[in-house]
Amino acid sequence: MINKIQTKFKFAFIGCGLIGTKRAKSISNKSIIGCFDTNQVNAKIFSKRFNCKIYKNYKDLLKVSDIVFICTPHKYLDKFTLSSAKLGKHILVEKPAAISSTKIKFLMNQVIKLKNDIKIHVGFNHRYHPSIIRALKMCKQNSIGELMYIRARYGHGARKNYQKEWRMNKTISGGGELIDQGSHIIDLSRIFLGEFTKINSLLKTFFWKSNVEDNAFLTLRTKKNKIAFLHASCTEWKNKFSFEIFGKKGKIEINGLGGSYGQEKLYFYKMSKNFGKPKIKVWNYSSKSDSSWKHEILDFIRSINSNRNVSCGLNDAYENMKIIDKCYKNRV
Repeated sequence: MINKIQTKFKFAFIGCGLIGTKRAKSISNKSIIGCFDTNQVNAKIFSKRFNCKIYKNYKDLLKVSDIVFICTPHKYLDKFTLSSAKLGKHILVEKPAAISSTKIKFLMNQVIKLKNDIKIHVGFNHRYHPSIIRALKMCKQNSIGELMYIRARYGHGARKNYQKEWRMNKTISGGGELIDQGSHIIDLSRIFLGEFTKINSLLKTFFWKSNVEDNAFLTLRTKKNKIAFLHASCTEWKNKFSFEIFGKKGKIEINGLGGSYGQEKLYFYKMSKNFGKPKIKVWNYSSKSDSSWKHEILDFIRSINSNRNVSCGLNDAYENMKIIDKCYKNRV
């Protein structure tokens, strides 16, 4: 059982579906004052589970809150973010923050014009998995030497009638697997390798009857010719997360995210001076609960209390979305 976050802040939730629920599970019910969702069934379930009031008008909810969690489908994220910002609320908005880089840029400009002292964190929770945190530390300590390239695979097998869900509706989602799971591995690749200047992609719809891609294949390159080779898929059938970082002195391999993705593990392969079989060290993390949601929220709260910049802001979302936009523009 994860100890729940207790704080002086009053939390509001806009969007009461799967992700909103995952966020709220990390927070004490005493801190959640209300929720809003156009889906009344979701709102009632959320309200009962977290003992909070359902608001029919989201603006009334914003007025009584300190921090707003925006966990809606992609199309509506920027709208609710701007409304919350105008009322001076701190905001944690789910990735990708909007359905295009143009919309994120517009949002950023509007927030700047407000000139209020608010924090806006974009929810890329994979940054807060213990294996990713350890891998970043190891890379900073030069444990595997100069980084050369990354190879990542992220996929699931969807569900029956998945093509009828909002994630497969381009108008609402902005795209398919690329903007969904793909955005996470793009974000992680950026924090390890830096900004990418050359983007090549192949987006395909192999299985699901939809106007969005069910598979995204990307090759990204930095100015220093560091490469990220990425694949996001909803025809994986068995849920998979694999993130491999290759350096000139060794390799870090991360598998699993807990739950249906399997136990989260980090493998450190240290190359010997004479090459041959590397030394291997393994870290195993709990598969019972995903602590990344809680640690991301705690980090966001610390940024508010200490008045430092958020760890993942709208600019990060903008850089990720520029890559995604280019891939969609070049789709054949």
